[in-house]
Amino acid sequence: MRRMYELQVLKIIIIFLLLDCYTLFAQNVSGIVFDEKTKLPVEYVNIGVVEKNTGTVSDLSGYYSLFIDSCFDNNILLFSSIGYYPFSIKVADLKAKADKNIYLKPKSYEISEVIVRPKVYKERTLGVTSRNKKVAAGFENNLPGYELGILMHCKKSVFIKKVIINIANCTYDSVFYRLNIYKVRGKMNFENVLVSPIYFHRSKLETNKEIQLNLESQNIVVDGDFLVTLEHVKDLGKGSLNFCIGLFEKTYYRKTSQGDWKTIPIGVSISVEADVEK
Repeated sequence: MRRMYELQVLKIIIIFLLLDCYTLFAQNVSGIVFDEKTKLPVEYVNIGVVEKNTGTVSDLSGYYSLFIDSCFDNNILLFSSIGYYPFSIKVADLKAKADKNIYLKPKSYEISEVIVRPKVYKERTLGVTSRNKKVAAGFENNLPGYELGILMHCKKSVFIKKVIINIANCTYDSVFYRLNIYKVRGKMNFENVLVSPIYFHRSKLETNKEIQLNLESQNIVVDGDFLVTLEHVKDLGKGSLNFCIGLFEKTYYRKTSQGDWKTIPIGVSISVEADVEK
């Protein structure tokens, strides 16, 4: 009996020691992300320790704040935003800097020579189209950087016309998300193909019907498989949002900016209308 008591006491002491170590060696890192050219703040920048599920998103004013444990000091912290070159820095180096503001270099997109070749396209719907609201799934929380979506399978060139989202239920007063479109670069490796960010805002009432995002003016063309996701870029407050789902499908998700991608064996109802090369 005494032995069991001693073991329980030892277990409690170890837990407290671990908590103390975490508190002692973790550090809050904060600053503002600016455009290197205009010196204006950059909103909703993805910031995170690469593949370590420790990350955040800058706010509307470019401000970021991230609590980073010392065990990540030798890892890379990556700042990325559509329309800018990514910026990476060793965690320990950023912690050591007095000025933790970050300056992102804007990308310049040159129009390359276009060779016109005759192609035949057919309109198709890709992804999950379920409208059944009786079974639903969604975000575990609304922390910035959390995103989920559907991999669209296609072997040829695709011109994306619309993204369609079917929501089962929403308890937020309104929602605000960023739409991301990624090209597949390898197994669980994706690269955003957008040249400018796409955001959308809907009231709670508007989520009761099918949400359609018209992207024809964006001229988005992808070759082969691509991933379409929705991302929390700001705290929406208390509430939840769940999608209609398709069984025997697969949802891709990551819980933080720059985190590792995972899948679950159900598919949230996100689809695209597209012109697909025959």
